[in-house]
Amino acid sequence: MSSTIPQPVVALLTRAAIFLVVTIKPEPECDDLVRALCGDLAALLRAVGFRDLEGRLSCVTAFGSDAWDRLFGMPKPKELHPFREIRGQHNAVATPGDILFHIRSTRMDLCFELATQIMSRLGSAVSTVDEVHGFNYFDDRDLIGFVDGTENPVEQAAIDATIIGEEDATFAGGSYVIVQKYLHDLKKWNELPVEQQERIIGRTKLSDIELDDAVKPTSAHNALTTIVENGKQLEIVRDNMPFGDVGKGEFGTYFIGYAKSPHRIEQMLVNMFVGRPPGNYDRLLDFSRAVTGTLFFVPSATFLENVAAGETAPSRADPSSNEGKIDDASKSQMTPPDGSLGIGSLKGEAGHE
Repeated sequence: MSSTIPQPVVALLTRAAIFLVVTIKPEPECDDLVRALCGDLAALLRAVGFRDLEGRLSCVTAFGSDAWDRLFGMPKPKELHPFREIRGQHNAVATPGDILFHIRSTRMDLCFELATQIMSRLGSAVSTVDEVHGFNYFDDRDLIGFVDGTENPVEQAAIDATIIGEEDATFAGGSYVIVQKYLHDLKKWNELPVEQQERIIGRTKLSDIELDDAVKPTSAHNALTTIVENGKQLEIVRDNMPFGDVGKGEFGTYFIGYAKSPHRIEQMLVNMFVGRPPGNYDRLLDFSRAVTGTLFFVPSATFLENVAAGETAPSRADPSSNEGKIDDASKSQMTPPDGSLGIGSLKGEAGHE
């Protein structure tokens, strides 16, 4: 059995989260500070999380394509590339991001303290691109009023959907993650009759029951985000969170999707923004606008612990190898779940759609 330990991408769902995206400043000494943090993250997590072991504090750390080239060089995860902008009826924008910290807990104060410690360690080596504080909204609902995450895979199915195995053996135990920040026009959305909202989402609003295919439009959100290839449904794990700023009239959803290949998430986004077939796009996008979009690779926890500060990347990847846009034309074993600070479990828990 492999001794590689994944990061807690399928950790128990929590009531609070911080999504922190930063870029690394250009000076070489900034790279050393980031590498040093990689090896110390586990200790920081233990120190903060020990204040409340029932708070289930966890952190997933992931790196963008350019940052990987700079920090670690070759070899490089096979499918790691910059997020590709998608142009359709609406646009999925691509925005900067070198490192993602996805911090989760049952308590926001634990999330906040860990984020503070991380940024204190990084100091002036990074610039913050985006920071979102997410919260659980009633019974796992989005701010548009629908339950979010009903169809998430659980337990072994979640591990199979997210953790890389022999398909990229060098990076077994890793995963990919795509994040997008969506802002909702709640006034416009709430003017719609509930029946019309349900047809856009593909589920009933109160009871969260999926609409029958006989009445569900092919443009429904849950229809377009279902990906089937060679007769098999390709799943991802979502841990979306509502966020908002009432004083600014800002209401949104932070989408975060983990998968063993970014292709399945990218195909979902093409279906949503371009349409399946083209033009049959996700009508939810008439009310929700993507304002960020970034792709990261999640190395295993073992990889992070082995990163040496000051180590020079052995070689550089070709920066032009995976650039581009998409337009209209177009498994390592998880450690046993124990509710601790490390790898979580989905046993007995539902996910986020």
